[in-house]
Amino acid sequence: MGEAKPKVVYVMGTGRSGSTILGIALGNCPRILYAGELHLWIGKSGFSPLGGEKRERFWSEVRELVEIPAGFPVKKARALEKTAGLFSVGTWFAQRRLRPAYRRMTADLYRAIAQVAGATHIVDTSHFPRRARQLQALEEIELHLLFVVRDPQNVVGSYSRDDVDFPRFNILTTNAYMWLSHLLSLYVFLRQPRERRLLVRYEELIADPDAVLAGILAAVGSPEAVPDLGALETGVAFQGNGLLRDEVVALEPQPLRAAPGSRLTRLLNLPWKIVFSKLEHSRSGSSDEAGRPT
Repeated sequence: MGEAKPKVVYVMGTGRSGSTILGIALGNCPRILYAGELHLWIGKSGFSPLGGEKRERFWSEVRELVEIPAGFPVKKARALEKTAGLFSVGTWFAQRRLRPAYRRMTADLYRAIAQVAGATHIVDTSHFPRRARQLQALEEIELHLLFVVRDPQNVVGSYSRDDVDFPRFNILTTNAYMWLSHLLSLYVFLRQPRERRLLVRYEELIADPDAVLAGILAAVGSPEAVPDLGALETGVAFQGNGLLRDEVVALEPQPLRAAPGSRLTRLLNLPWKIVFSKLEHSRSGSSDEAGRPT
């Protein structure tokens, strides 16, 4: 599949944090492919649930280059990625046993995607910090982490809506989920080399997408310019949210607004406000001679 290592831009954090629109925007740059939520690839045996002739043709070519061993427990492999796998004590031994094959297939998958797409960068928006931890062990790729955080009030509000294709959760459940996701993401984030990790605030992306995307492209080593944000093709992503149902979407700047919400959510997330502020300060205070964030 070639000797060059594909650069994998992994978007990590909680769900409903804007990773799909971020992935779509990056995927509209030449030589960057937005692959969507690739944690589902093994479980779906490489068949995208989204359909579409172009998408099916692309993933068919990828499947020809990646072998899933006969009898491989594809469903059990999810325990290596999902946060819930940490608490499934009975599967710990099985998880450890599956790691070598899982990592080999994952490395082969990224290299196959890069080959079929002719891409130097692959954007994976799987979210799970435990998947990112597995990716850190792969020598076949160059991993870049984007830790995307969003105002917790908006995340809670998104999980309480009944007009989306995901289960609804109450305030306490969503806050517990955010705390655990942030803890695991922070652990993985701090283990990543400084020059290949970046904190991204969703609200800043929405307020000034050109500037934020330019910063991300520089951080992941892409020479490409920010694409036309008024006409973004959704591409061939394996899986993602409802935005992928449209062939073309737009990312238009929106003014920053204080998110309404509960006092409980605000109090529970005060520690994370401090943590993210420190991570952001560390990012802004570290740059190379050309002024690029490291």
